[in-house]
Amino acid sequence: MPMREAARVACVSQAFVRSWRCHPNFTFTKETLCLNENAHGKDEMDFTSIVDCILKKHSGVGVKTLHLPVFPDRNNKDCCHLYHLDIWLQIAVTPGIQELILKAYSVNTKYNFPYSVLSDGTVDSLRYFFLAYCDFHPTTRLGLKSLTRLDMHSVCITDGELACLLSNSFALEQLKLSSCSEIMCLKIPCLKRLICLEVFSCTRLQVIEGEAPNLSSFCVSGELQVSLGETLRIEKLSWSCCPNGTFYARTELPSRMPNLRTLMIHSNRELVNTPMMPSKFLHLKLLLIGLGCDIDYFSLVSFLDASPSLEDFTLMVFRFKEPKSIFVDRSDLRKMPEHRYDKLKNVEVINFTSERTLVELACQILESATSLECLTVDATLELRCRCSVNKSVHCRGLTDRRTLEEARRALVAAETYIKPKIPHTVEFKAVEPCRRCNAVDP
Repeated sequence: MPMREAARVACVSQAFVRSWRCHPNFTFTKETLCLNENAHGKDEMDFTSIVDCILKKHSGVGVKTLHLPVFPDRNNKDCCHLYHLDIWLQIAVTPGIQELILKAYSVNTKYNFPYSVLSDGTVDSLRYFFLAYCDFHPTTRLGLKSLTRLDMHSVCITDGELACLLSNSFALEQLKLSSCSEIMCLKIPCLKRLICLEVFSCTRLQVIEGEAPNLSSFCVSGELQVSLGETLRIEKLSWSCCPNGTFYARTELPSRMPNLRTLMIHSNRELVNTPMMPSKFLHLKLLLIGLGCDIDYFSLVSFLDASPSLEDFTLMVFRFKEPKSIFVDRSDLRKMPEHRYDKLKNVEVINFTSERTLVELACQILESATSLECLTVDATLELRCRCSVNKSVHCRGLTDRRTLEEARRALVAAETYIKPKIPHTVEFKAVEPCRRCNAVDP
């Protein structure tokens, strides 16, 4: 029975009071406690008193789930319930607990999570541990032998302390770290059950190393050295801010990760164009490439040529320079008529411009993708309009006249060079900036 309903039943039936005092699942939010989101300080006090009353009257036996989000009040001050956390954790984190979610955001001083509640084998049953906005400094190995999922967001923890936490977590299947700025080297022990590893925005992180022979999903950001041993089982790779990302992906990944089905690469620096290679991504079905640098976009056909199973392709263009417009160089477009992309169904180019090599890429796809169902060129240049949802709200207009003019040129390029090549079986979408909020004065 959900926590709110269990509490209500206990209020009207003495027979259920004992059951309530052994209730196994606690999710303490303003919604579950029926507190008013729009109220001010009073609700912050009510939250503290209600949670304190519930946990202190609990038997301390049989708790399976504890979800406890703690945030500052509306005056951006640390709430008094931040100082009750040690007591609450000592009551609820007992043998048998399976899920612990703690978000202890504070303004002045980070909450120091008492690692002692996880030691001495008291929580061998813990399977999911989510910790956010805390300091966490274990000094001994923890007995988290049943832990299958570990999430940490904005947690102050060092390399050695994280290694201490992972040392006995041999059942771990998912590890997610984000904004943990103290970690410089992530060392993963031989975790044979680890299948998902995600590491984002850990600004000081330089190296990821270890053994994860059954890893199937790897998502990471930053310029890192990565050494994970055998990576043949990886089916999903997402790497943002990867230097020379397209070159690395095309030259290295077919042999290192031959079973890739999803590949997402974002690069802000490419020293050379993507080369044509004999190697193949035989199982790749979804490809997303984000580029924030000058490159010959037509060279990306190397990925299409190498991916006989590819169904979805998205290209995101982040431009900081004036594109080399097709209206300046009107020579014949390059073609590779011998190439075929028989499984490709959906293609989207986000931040489409009049860049000549972008137009060439789109035309090549149209002429070679025999199963294509939809081609979208989005010329909104990172501008998403909300006017269609709320007529009283203006979207953020493009204040740079040159940017708006380039968006218009991109649409003309699509109409001139791409649309005439669209087969009747293919849906063509050209997304333009909001006309209401981006009117150009004559």
